Amino acid sequence: MTGGSSSSLNTTPVCHDGTGNPCDQLPALQKHVMFFDINQDGIVYPWETYQGFRILGFGIPLSTFAALFINIGLSKKTRPGKWPSPLFPIEVKNIKFAKRASDSGVLDSEGRFVLSKFEEFFKKHARSSANGFTSKDLDQMLKETKKPNDFMGGIAAFSEWKVFYLLAKDKHGFLTKEAIRGVYDGSLFETIAKERATK
Repeated sequence: MTGGSSSSLNTTPVCHDGTGNPCDQLPALQKHVMFFDINQDGIVYPWETYQGFRILGFGIPLSTFAALFINIGLSKKTRPGKWPSPLFPIEVKNIKFAKRASDSGVLDSEGRFVLSKFEEFFKKHARSSANGFTSKDLDQMLKETKKPNDFMGGIAAFSEWKVFYLLAKDKHGFLTKEAIRGVYDGSLFETIAKERATK
């Protein structure tokens, strides 16, 4: 979820995340989420998540499910001290509070990308080939990174990684190192959106 998409697919990296920070200084997790902030107001509503998935090429059923699952699951965590909202908004600047226990460890507590952790993560889990993750590698990685008492986090991790695999696997069935890195900061989403816009 980078740079803020729009319905016209204007992917210029203009960051309206609610912090006023330049886009290149934002944590990777924040930029990941910002792809889905269609109107660039620092808040992602379910209909924006839905539109983001549609821009990436997913069908109506999956996009609808993803929008509900993601926003219902993350909204309250990104709005500390506020009453729950029936519109389930996600506040981009607070997305670090939604980090789950069952994650890859590549992002730190502030949502920043840690290159050394990424290299370690990739080397450990790309068992079938140095080219990237196969579906089997992905399943094994999810099993190994799931924390025993993090049931919902495990489901979220499984769902997200399977979607990423469908979205970005190459013709040989690999989720490449470059693609995986692009998932973390949302740059992969921007690339795919631009490619689809030119077809």
